[in-house]
Amino acid sequence: MVENRVVITGMGAITPLGLTSEKFWGNLLKGKSGIGPMTLCDSTDYPCHIAGEVKDFDPVQYVGARESRRMARFSQLAVAAALSAVESADLNMDKEDPYKVGVVLGNGNGGFPELESNCRILTEKGGMRMSPFFFPMVLPNMAAANVGHYVGAKGFNSTASTACAASNQAIGEALLAIRRGDIEVALAGGTEAGISKLGLAGFAVMRALSTNNDNPAEASRPFDAARDGFVPSEGSVILVMESLDHAISRGANILVELVGFGCTSDAGHLVQPEESGTSAAQAMKLSLADAGVSTNEVDYINAHGTSTPLNDAIETLAIKKNFGEMAYEIPISSTKSMIGHSLGAAGALESVACVKSILEGKIHPTINYQTPDPECDLDYVPNRARVTPINVVLSNAFGFGGQNACLVFKTFLHELRS
Repeated sequence: MVENRVVITGMGAITPLGLTSEKFWGNLLKGKSGIGPMTLCDSTDYPCHIAGEVKDFDPVQYVGARESRRMARFSQLAVAAALSAVESADLNMDKEDPYKVGVVLGNGNGGFPELESNCRILTEKGGMRMSPFFFPMVLPNMAAANVGHYVGAKGFNSTASTACAASNQAIGEALLAIRRGDIEVALAGGTEAGISKLGLAGFAVMRALSTNNDNPAEASRPFDAARDGFVPSEGSVILVMESLDHAISRGANILVELVGFGCTSDAGHLVQPEESGTSAAQAMKLSLADAGVSTNEVDYINAHGTSTPLNDAIETLAIKKNFGEMAYEIPISSTKSMIGHSLGAAGALESVACVKSILEGKIHPTINYQTPDPECDLDYVPNRARVTPINVVLSNAFGFGGQNACLVFKTFLHELRS
């Protein structure tokens, strides 16, 4: 059986640097930071007071006032991104078999702010005063459920909750579902809106967060020797993915092809990456093998690059382990340097950079790279965007639990259709 080729035909983005994929990408190329003072929760009692927040977002514009009150923020962001993606792809659901359109999203925290507020009601006023929409708000699968509802997608619907690897996992699983023929179209990506006292406290006691509060725009500094932790963030990006035959049959504008997916588990420490980087390197190796791409064909790596001391050093080691001496020749950059770490949504937000890099032949910079770290000695495209032809992009995402998920994007070549 010949597997379906899978292409990307649309993108919707709700991010700290813009509410469209074009605005988001334009700001990434400029090296603009979307990080500022935290406003979504009171951070007074915690060491981190900064975040990458989505500004000027009005869910009422997408779902109406009544439904927006019944929906957690992470679902609101996902629905908005999905509706934008459908419009971007010029996908007419009235002409689609709804059971051949699926939704696969990554999410790490579910409705953390809503969970926190309802727990406060439970302890202060009693459980019978909690919202009757508590479960539809907080469960991680509710973003995918809401997207399915608002788009009318009745096919394969799934949520990957593999921490910070979740979006890459979701996009990869959507790739497999289309290849198998389970669905013809997938709305795939991720969403996260966990900025809350609950989430802040959990990461603060682990000492995982940046405390560079006086300089928010400079706080996220992946691969820099002065990095001191990640900056919490939020957002959603949804891709419209289709089988090649389906996209051609409806005359879709094909952006790029998604050609590879690989995932592994460290099977070790639950929150620290494997010191050898072996399992992360293996995920890269598997994704390239799945894509039929050799290491010397990779033109750019969009790194996980969280700005934590351990991740950045070990990701660098893993890249070297997989690419050998070629690692020094491949441009690498971290989207998180500008928007912070959106956890389960991170890979989805970074997919915009992967797609647009191929389409425009440009790589966004890793900003705030000032002091080289001897353990991070690769080409991180420091501080300024770069213009160069790009055909193949590798995207890395690694998460708590030792979850590793990598994707390979490639220029679409119509003549290879057969």
